[in-house]
Amino acid sequence: MAGPTDPDDGIFETLRRRDNSAAQEEKTRSVNERERALFEKQQKRLSELVRPQLNQFFPTALISEFIQVEANTTLPCTVSSVRVLGAVHTRPGFLKRIVDPLLSANRDRPYTLSEAIRETQYAADKLHRHGIFHEPISISIDRPDRTDPSSTPTDVDLYISLREKGRIAFKTGTEAGNAEGSAFTNLYWRNMFGGAESLNLNASIGTRTRTAYQATFETPILGNPDSRGEVGALSSSTQKVWASHEEVLKGGWTKLRWLGRGGKHELGYSGIWRQITGLAEKASPTVRGDAGDSVKSSITYSVTNDQRDYPLLPQNGYLTRSILELAGWGPLQGDVAFGKAEVEGQGAVPVPIPGVKGNSGVSLTTGLRAGLLYPLPLGFDSKPLASRITDRFQLGGPTDVRGFRLGGLGPRDGPDAVGGDLYAAGSANLLMPLPRLGPEKPVRMQAFLTGGRLLALKQSETEEMSSSSVRQSISSTVAELGNGLPSMSAGVGLVYAHPVARFELNFSLPLVVRKGDHRRAANILFQPEDARKGLQFGLGITML
Repeated sequence: MAGPTDPDDGIFETLRRRDNSAAQEEKTRSVNERERALFEKQQKRLSELVRPQLNQFFPTALISEFIQVEANTTLPCTVSSVRVLGAVHTRPGFLKRIVDPLLSANRDRPYTLSEAIRETQYAADKLHRHGIFHEPISISIDRPDRTDPSSTPTDVDLYISLREKGRIAFKTGTEAGNAEGSAFTNLYWRNMFGGAESLNLNASIGTRTRTAYQATFETPILGNPDSRGEVGALSSSTQKVWASHEEVLKGGWTKLRWLGRGGKHELGYSGIWRQITGLAEKASPTVRGDAGDSVKSSITYSVTNDQRDYPLLPQNGYLTRSILELAGWGPLQGDVAFGKAEVEGQGAVPVPIPGVKGNSGVSLTTGLRAGLLYPLPLGFDSKPLASRITDRFQLGGPTDVRGFRLGGLGPRDGPDAVGGDLYAAGSANLLMPLPRLGPEKPVRMQAFLTGGRLLALKQSETEEMSSSSVRQSISSTVAELGNGLPSMSAGVGLVYAHPVARFELNFSLPLVVRKGDHRRAANILFQPEDARKGLQFGLGITML
């Protein structure tokens, strides 16, 4: 038996150490292989996730070469250059405002891949919203020349390929709607000076709008598609059949539009010369009293928040809109003075049908509109001026309170609807798809209930108008608004949502017809409002 100092013990100990070392190496190698396999599996899965995203945003990208770096979306990515191809008629300076922020040199920290994709998508969407390029906008990504000593391993070059839309479009046609037919000619010049500017010239003649000429020039501000400036001019002559006169307008305006908190904002100034002329033989004393010339100088501010899924035929969402106008007060001058406010709200909710899976196409839409005209002193005077027929509200017709003629609600003088200073109107519409067409088609049956009131400010015939009397008159008129039922109608009909406008053919039945009040002449009796039973055709963009 070998002793503790036997040489054989050293041999066995050495063999044991070699066996342990080999086992350890095999164990380490096995762990490394498992980790490598897991890593490769993760990289392959991440590549599968990233590649479709790259194909979406970079259709012609050299993804195979770059995928090893791009597979990890948190790795640094340096955009060294951006080149725009195909923008033949677009100014380089205009494009520079949009693509320069993509360059890493203009950022305070490096990109990650996901950030580069997101920012490039945003720039492409910005170009698209200007409306001067065809879809899709193609974006390519590539590495710079490796022999370039100024390049780094993370550098990439971006190429944006565009196809410009036609610059000039000329169109003629005919239109029909709201008991009027017209023929028009339109010339549209897109991207006029290479910076997404546009010029729109329009001329039309019709049965009610005898002539109308309008020119509008619009341009983005600092290359931002969400901020635009507009200047325009118009000349028109329109027959106001509900008030026995013709209205001639000539003037111009300037507007600033921007997308901001709360929705789309618009601030504008307009100067319009108006003329009430061509009086009918039966024209009322109120219309004759307002006949002649007037000049309106006003500033207007509006904000619109439209969250409806399809504005012309909403199934879900809501709309809020408010409009403020100030005319003739202080330095605005002109010869009419007032403050005007209007608000509008609309909501739509889908109606589930038992046994029908998914979208049934049935929806309930409710809407409300209200407005107030507040007489103000002209210029820096202290005495308020009474409103004129050209500035008052009109209510009734197929686009708001159905079942009544155009201008059929509110104050009347003989055969004429002379308008009011305060109104409120509402509606409820149940929309249902036609049985054989289904919910995908933009055609609906509707059942509706609408109602509203239009009132003149209650002003004493003998009392001279003053600021205090105007306040008292508004208070009493607002109180009168809730006195009794409004004029109401119900009906059924067909709705077709064309991409340009909404068409309705309804059968309406007036339920409540009030007597309209006259504005001033105490010896004129109250007259029934102008209701209409039967078929009624309506065409418009904003329908109550």
